[in-house]
Amino acid sequence: MSGIRILAIGDTHIPDRAGSLPESIVRFVERGYDILAFTGDLTAKKVLAELTEMSGAKRVYAVRGNMDSLPLPIRETFEASGIKFGLVHGHGIYPRGDRRQLESLGVEMGVDVLITGHTHSHDVYAGEVIILNPGSATGVWGGGNASLTPSAMAIEVGKKLKVELCLDGEVEVHEFDI
Repeated sequence: MSGIRILAIGDTHIPDRAGSLPESIVRFVERGYDILAFTGDLTAKKVLAELTEMSGAKRVYAVRGNMDSLPLPIRETFEASGIKFGLVHGHGIYPRGDRRQLESLGVEMGVDVLITGHTHSHDVYAGEVIILNPGSATGVWGGGNASLTPSAMAIEVGKKLKVELCLDGEVEVHEFDI
């Protein structure tokens, strides 16, 4: 990979639902990133510090999930190589993960890519806005149709937008023209 590298990760629920990240996700995080984008439900501040250190990220963005009491923003935006990203937890969207509503939110936020969480199930969707949901890094139950598979995403912004979805160590690759 050779562009700006973003780690999209969230819904860890450590220590209330999981004790730690699975080894497959730790290895994925340790690959090194420029930006860390956390989709919420940290539930403990130390998790963000540990992920920042493990990933080597110099820029960190994190939003508050419905299970967080941390003083984090509800929405965040940032830019990488001319692409505007939005970051939300997604707990105001019903049904959970509804692509139409998320796409409308992304348009409202004026972003090219919306990174979201809350569902505990990964999703990659390209419409008017690209929607990326890394799922739950610990694979914990989340109320709804959670996949129960630990997952995270690496996003590379270069000539194309390359998304590597890590599903408990197995990697799926998606590419988008931007």
